[in-house]
Amino acid sequence: MAASPAADLPQAALPLSEIVLYSSGVGYFQRDGIVDGRQELELRFKADQVNDLLKSLVVQDFDGGQARAVTYDSRDPVAKTLKTFAVDVTANLGLTKLLEQIRGEAVEVAAPGMLRGVILGVEQKKEKVGEKDVVEVEYLTVVTPDGIRSIPLSQVQRIRIENPRLNEELQQALQVLASGRDTQRKAVRFEFDGAGRRRVRVGYIAETPVWKTSYRLALAEGKPAFLQGWAIVENSGDEDWSNVRLALVSGRPISFTMDLYEPLYAKRPVVVSELYQSLRPQVYDQAMGEATDEAKAMRESAAPRAAGAPPAAAMAPRVGEAAAARPAAPAPSGLALQEGVSSVAETREAGELFEYRIRETITLPRHKSAMLPIVNGDIGGEKLSIYNERVHVKHPLNGFRLKNSTALHLLQGPITVFDGGTYAGDARIDSLPPGQERLISYALDLKVEVDPKAQPGVEELVAASFRKGVLLVTRKAVQEKVYTVASRDGKPKVVLVEHPRRAEWALVAPSNPTERTRDAYRFAVPVAGGATAALSVREERRLQESVRIADSGPDVIGIYLKATQVSPKVKEALQKIIAMRDKVEQTAAQRSRLEQRSKEIAEEQKRIRENMARLAQNSELYARYVSRLGQQETELDQLRVETEIQRGIETRQRRELQEFLLGLEID
Repeated sequence: MAASPAADLPQAALPLSEIVLYSSGVGYFQRDGIVDGRQELELRFKADQVNDLLKSLVVQDFDGGQARAVTYDSRDPVAKTLKTFAVDVTANLGLTKLLEQIRGEAVEVAAPGMLRGVILGVEQKKEKVGEKDVVEVEYLTVVTPDGIRSIPLSQVQRIRIENPRLNEELQQALQVLASGRDTQRKAVRFEFDGAGRRRVRVGYIAETPVWKTSYRLALAEGKPAFLQGWAIVENSGDEDWSNVRLALVSGRPISFTMDLYEPLYAKRPVVVSELYQSLRPQVYDQAMGEATDEAKAMRESAAPRAAGAPPAAAMAPRVGEAAAARPAAPAPSGLALQEGVSSVAETREAGELFEYRIRETITLPRHKSAMLPIVNGDIGGEKLSIYNERVHVKHPLNGFRLKNSTALHLLQGPITVFDGGTYAGDARIDSLPPGQERLISYALDLKVEVDPKAQPGVEELVAASFRKGVLLVTRKAVQEKVYTVASRDGKPKVVLVEHPRRAEWALVAPSNPTERTRDAYRFAVPVAGGATAALSVREERRLQESVRIADSGPDVIGIYLKATQVSPKVKEALQKIIAMRDKVEQTAAQRSRLEQRSKEIAEEQKRIRENMARLAQNSELYARYVSRLGQQETELDQLRVETEIQRGIETRQRRELQEFLLGLEID
């Protein structure tokens, strides 16, 4: 293997200077250094990091220089690489096997005297040891200027290959064999070319643990809510972070891995490498859209507030103010989160993402983690109770409507709630952009009890219409649930009742819920201390069924004729259908009577003929039977004619009824 053109270049340092961690599980690592003239920098990476490196690598040479080639250790299988050398050391070679591969090469052998010649081969000879034992002894056969020499391998002390190229191939093959054992680290070399001292930079993306956040929320009567947030970062690499600039970005940039490191060998046509892609307590959904003015007024009037306390809008700094700009007076007792901690982060919009940039450089040894305060200030919101029958059938949860009145993007995470200076419970929150609201709940509210009762369902006819002979009937199903809220607290409260939203069911009353989410309606129910309040939620669902009037009985049709919701035109059509069906049935009944009479005559004729077979033809009874048969034949002829007439009338009447039904289009 030929030496790298930059193999003799002087080395320079490239320390880690900046790290940007993303909440999607990747990080941007930036290294800055100084080079002088033409220099090469080398970094070592884990093998599973090289794909991300090749996909995202950025190399810069400032101050007039140029970044040249980037070279890295191949990931070709070692066995495949070894087979490309003149000497194949893939297998565990002994001296015999190695000498067999270099037959015909000139060598210098010390055995123990020195001789020079060309290797002819290695042979095995049997030699007698003692009186009975025979052993095999290996001999090296060398063609020398003085003739062919055969030397026992056991006497050979040294062999030198005189062909410098073959000797170099052997040395390189052994180096590849040795480097194949180090599968954890791969060397990447950066070549820079220019004049004088210059700044250089290398940046790349690598997989990192997702940085996380945890919050502390302090609630107190008559005071603004106070939010403190900590970022949790982890150095999972094998390199210490020493005085690096750190930024934390919230958002979910799409990130994937692609195998660019593994060499591809395939028959033509060339197959592109496969792409591997991952776009991968109560948590409350965000309200969909703005609440109505009526709902806002109800919520504001119902929200309990201590005497002298500022409204929620005044509890937080204006958007754009620093979160920690407002100093807080020491609390007389209990926990005071405002004391002794301030945010170490500056914030800014980073494209579509949001960035927390740590003001000072940090040092974090490898395989260590750290917590950094990034949020510290007042925040808007209001206390309430949240009831959901599927969470707890009897009691609501103590909750807080958290309004992000800061300019910060709050990443999802756990919230530890302190109320009145003491621990009150834990909550979780989804990512919350500035200006948005989200509910959190942190404890069971044992001072409030809710009794949900479903009322008996009602179903009633709404309308009926005709379409091509089919009566389309619309019914309305009505369901009602009453939530009775009883407070045993001495203070007024607002209970936010969550009622499930169901497909195909429309909310009728109350017509304007406080807010809607994807899966629930929310209704704010104010309840005075020690009092009871009720919320009645009424929903309707439209049901449509098809009735084939041609096949329906008179009792079914009679129901729609009596219904007040059915229009006069539909009733008129139903009455005409009844009249036409009556005519068809009358004609069918008359035809059936004629057919029955014909059947009776045929049975009687059969009986007469059986009797005549036993009588003499000149008897009086025989003559009477003949006369009777003649009369019956005459009657049968008449019955056949009348039956055909009735059948034709029936066919015509049925056709007229069918045509009338198919032509019906009445709303």
